[in-house]
Amino acid sequence: MLHRNLTALLFLAISLTANAQIEPMQFGDFESWATREVKESGLIGGKQKTIYVIGPKASFTTQELAPYNYKKNTIWTSSNVYAKVAGIVKASNTVIPEKRIIGGGTCCRMDTKLDGVKVLGMIDVHVLVSGSIFTGQTIEPIKGAGDPYCNLDFGIPFTRKPKALVLDYKCRISLNNYVEKWPGIGHKNIKGIQDKAEFWVYLQKRWEEPDGSIHALRIGTAREQLDHDELIWQNNHRVEIHYGDITKTDYYKDYMCLNGPYRALNSKGEVTPIIEDGWGNADDTPTHIIIMLTAGNQGAFIGTLGNTLWVDNVKLEY
Repeated sequence: MLHRNLTALLFLAISLTANAQIEPMQFGDFESWATREVKESGLIGGKQKTIYVIGPKASFTTQELAPYNYKKNTIWTSSNVYAKVAGIVKASNTVIPEKRIIGGGTCCRMDTKLDGVKVLGMIDVHVLVSGSIFTGQTIEPIKGAGDPYCNLDFGIPFTRKPKALVLDYKCRISLNNYVEKWPGIGHKNIKGIQDKAEFWVYLQKRWEEPDGSIHALRIGTAREQLDHDELIWQNNHRVEIHYGDITKTDYYKDYMCLNGPYRALNSKGEVTPIIEDGWGNADDTPTHIIIMLTAGNQGAFIGTLGNTLWVDNVKLEY
């Protein structure tokens, strides 16, 4: 009888797997990247830097450098930055392609790094950047650091309802019980917090009001935080998406709440906060999907140096 029950369970598991439909995300195998060569301004040292973009293979020199058209070329943008502030050109790169030693191919590596410059050889300016990728676009060039989200358009049009995010990953996560804040000038430690890598998927039903403000209902939610090392590839890792109001479920955690720092580009060409007015019904149809994969979950300028997340083969299960 036990043998018969185990056989039945095995057959059911195989049947469920066979019935699952897995669809790759565009450029989610990370085999295709564009490179952009940036010559920083002499005022801050004049270094030559490379910025990577997840998208069609291409190479752009400093002479050809122009704002990248993310919306036209790819569904992904990242924490990599091309900035031009008061005529001063600056580049930052925390997301890079890396070869997978076992299995071959290329994956995406995201690092939490300290990016600094010395202005006129005297004034040190340092910011902490957590390597991140997400669906959406960066509106270039970045023109200031006062509001780190003002050039980010989170999410892409999307009307389907997947069951889960599926991906390969590994990570290196510090167990420190403090994080560092490097906002430009100055530095401090904040105790009692661990910086974690994370994956999240938000499905939203959005609309724009006459004043240009963008509102949404949260239709689907998936969010997972990584708080320890996984130095061996975890292949086909599954992050289930939950629909409707999840606040009364065992799955819900405070960090899944409505109204994060995400923004969107409105019809007037302005980047504005996405105001989530509530939880949508489980049977609602979304209009947009935000997928975020990040080496740190503390937001702009705060995190733990050395945290690293590798991801590959990003897919959706239906």
